[in-house]
Amino acid sequence: MTGKTKEDFKEGNAKYITYKQVYNNISSVDYERCEMVKVGIGERQNRVEYGDIIFTGSSETLEDSGMSSVVDKELDEDVYINSFCFGYRYTDKTKMMPDFGKYMFRTRHIRDMIIRTANGVTRYNISKEKMGKIRIAIPPLQIQRDIVSILDKFERMTNSLQEGLPAEIEARRKQYEYYRDKLLTFSEQGGGLRLEALEWILREIGIEEECEYRELNEICHIRGGYTPSKANKEYWEDGAIPWFRMEDIREKGRILRDSIQHVHERAIKGKGLFKAKSIIMSTTATIGEHAMPIVDYLSNQQFTNLEIRKSFEERIDSKYFYYWCYVLGEWCKSNTNVSGFACVDMSKLSKVKVPIPPLTKQQEIVGILDKFERMTNSLQDGLPAEIEARRKQYEYYRDKLLSFERVDSKIYEKID
Repeated sequence: MTGKTKEDFKEGNAKYITYKQVYNNISSVDYERCEMVKVGIGERQNRVEYGDIIFTGSSETLEDSGMSSVVDKELDEDVYINSFCFGYRYTDKTKMMPDFGKYMFRTRHIRDMIIRTANGVTRYNISKEKMGKIRIAIPPLQIQRDIVSILDKFERMTNSLQEGLPAEIEARRKQYEYYRDKLLTFSEQGGGLRLEALEWILREIGIEEECEYRELNEICHIRGGYTPSKANKEYWEDGAIPWFRMEDIREKGRILRDSIQHVHERAIKGKGLFKAKSIIMSTTATIGEHAMPIVDYLSNQQFTNLEIRKSFEERIDSKYFYYWCYVLGEWCKSNTNVSGFACVDMSKLSKVKVPIPPLTKQQEIVGILDKFERMTNSLQDGLPAEIEARRKQYEYYRDKLLSFERVDSKIYEKID
């Protein structure tokens, strides 16, 4: 979609597919959960149709660039795609089954070709011109049906393993989230954020005083991350300083001891390194995700860094603040500027009020949540390796089944 303003997303009358929906689904986007945008009568915007292939337009990593999702069912209403995605439509819809396409565009060899069309430094953008020149193989329809039948069975096998995991895992997770939310959920009251569960906490762990509330910028230095210039090799060679990105949370979890990439001390600027046990909070792109590095570090610009001020170090337990940031992350998701590239409203963020119960009670809250997190993680860590083996088996056969000689025919046109 083009030409949309922030106001168009407030009271929409038409559905649109988000970047995240495309990224997370090879097909079968849940159209009932699409977000809404205002589209005027006669306004020229491209609607998605059965068989369309939708791609994400950019990513902070090469590997995640150009992820695909195929529209594999007829739609009974107008649905659009957002400006961070683009799509292709077959000029001859009889040549390729959508169910075949959903697998084809996620295969390793097609993904490698798509990735090679991306360029960038801190964010990678797909070149639509190069993307349009990618050649794909089109087997006869009967072969497509046979391949889809095989891959559907493998996908069902993989999913059945995940869906059939002991109910205790989900029960433990829900129990953990219940206690976390009871201890740390806040709501607007009297001009500030107040504990919704104060009476429950009084009964359960004996907090007898009202919490103190301070604005986030009172208790924290709020600093943005940055990416040292890639053009200066001295910043990147022989570096030992952790430089955190979203990939670190995805691969290493929320308590971070080291980063995937490192920078040299020459890359440090401004007020220096961010201190260990600060919080990195994603305030653009994948908004609301957070982690706590336990080493001094730098981060990229997707993260806002929350470093507890010296005057509050003895009043706020760093692990308590880390857990409370689950609440702050949800607040961030609901307070974004949606025109252009989504980002958190930083002026509002700085004024969010942080609850500060007595230090001993903070530590009791941490003890409860640590215990439930350990219980949940121990169950997950002990799951049979069969799940991963089945997934690898599925991906192996998918790539083998879908490796064909390239053809020169162009069978699609681009839609935005």
